[in-house]
Amino acid sequence: MKKIHLIVGARPNIIKASPVYNALESLNKYDITVVNTGQHYDKLMMDTFINELEFKAPDINLRVGSGSHGTQTAKIITEYEKVLLKDKPDAVIVFGDVNSTLACTIAAKKMMIDVIHIESGLRSYDKDMPEEINRMMVDSVADYCFTTCEDASLNLIKEGRSKESIFMMGNTMIDSLVKFESKFNESNLLDKYGLSVQEYILFTMHRPSNVDNEEKLLKIIEQIIIISKEHRCFFPIHPRTMNRIKDLNLLKKIEDLPNIVLSGPLGYFDFMNIQKNARLVVTDSGGIQEESTYFGVQCLTVRENTERPITITEGTNTLIGNTIDNISSEIANIIESPKKKSAIKYWDGHSGYRISKIIENII
Repeated sequence: MKKIHLIVGARPNIIKASPVYNALESLNKYDITVVNTGQHYDKLMMDTFINELEFKAPDINLRVGSGSHGTQTAKIITEYEKVLLKDKPDAVIVFGDVNSTLACTIAAKKMMIDVIHIESGLRSYDKDMPEEINRMMVDSVADYCFTTCEDASLNLIKEGRSKESIFMMGNTMIDSLVKFESKFNESNLLDKYGLSVQEYILFTMHRPSNVDNEEKLLKIIEQIIIISKEHRCFFPIHPRTMNRIKDLNLLKKIEDLPNIVLSGPLGYFDFMNIQKNARLVVTDSGGIQEESTYFGVQCLTVRENTERPITITEGTNTLIGNTIDNISSEIANIIESPKKKSAIKYWDGHSGYRISKIIENII
């Protein structure tokens, strides 16, 4: 029985990996080891995602924790190499664009082990984003690239990848939404926070380009305050963002406003419930651009570019740049003229199954 390592390191990896793991496991042809690098090291949150998504508890946890990009990547390479030397898998499957994805790819390829990259080919063409560097480097050496959409496949072909190594199989993140949508509806989070369906705006901000810049973060908070004069606002605050807000002594100012509701990080089911029932989402997250498109919820992405342009051309996403001052006016425009989503090919809940059948032929 051939051995496969399946790598997770951050919570979004679990959302993407769960459908692939379950589909491969159902084939009963592989010895699958789940390796958690520990890049996201909040045990409660990681365990919540693993349990909710019916994912296998990791067999190995490298426990690398936080650090600068270079330090964290180096730690993962060092620790994962030890695992590879001992276990010698036939293939390593990596997901997305986090540091764990790049580090485990480097470790595996140095040992001549096949690497399968799922969610390959996404490009923002912004090399100031660490995730863009990770994506490009992983795709340059991966043996097999599985893409979520046609433009991602075309990006790889332009970069010189052979068509034979590229497989457009759809979006495994959507698989998880399809499978668990009934569970989202069981969440009581709206009642807990006094929110009504389609009567609040959801905010999420975590990217360093937005929250580590004092001027931008001040403007984001100012925009939320302006928007709260007309709309109920829900803001589950990422730990990174919370630290910056506290550094600027802004937390009490926000807490004292009755139309702004704050929370800490949420579990998967609770967050999906909050997202699918929002009137509109304001975010800088990549995954939320895809999830909101699936739900048909309007999305404002506060970034200069996106690696997911299909969410703009065929979805409900609007890219507004990160000058920040235009958030409130853009919200008014979109509420007046909302975008309609199209049916995106293979975003149908069966991507994990399709991927497993290709892997069955190549590994």
